[in-house]
Amino acid sequence: MRVWHAMWLERIDRQIAYVQKRQAEEERRRRNRPRPPDWVVELSRATGQPLQVHDGACGMKGKRHREVSRDEARRLLTTDAVPACPFCHPDTQLRIIGGLAARRNRPGRVSNEHSTAPAIVLNRRLVMTA
Repeated sequence: MRVWHAMWLERIDRQIAYVQKRQAEEERRRRNRPRPPDWVVELSRATGQPLQVHDGACGMKGKRHREVSRDEARRLLTTDAVPACPFCHPDTQLRIIGGLAARRNRPGRVSNEHSTAPAIVLNRRLVMTA
């Protein structure tokens, strides 16, 4: 009976050591995981052209995408009229109001016809870019 208990205690100890090792490896992978990019642009499969700008953590960004800087994301949304993702709203996060992409991305809404230039909010002041 003692041999049987000793055998099971040894098996239990091995299993505990295995689980602790696996948890330590998982924690190490979680700590060393690279940060998601701040901004990404989703690319067309056919042409490689930008389709939408996304927040880096957005789950709707698609498989073909590339990391972009904050300035490039702003340029894509304003100057290049690339639409913003309707789920993560990078235009709102970048404080872009009424840009070309916003009008193109939301059909059916009445746009402000008096202003054709996109606007960017900087330090609570509206700055027209164009």
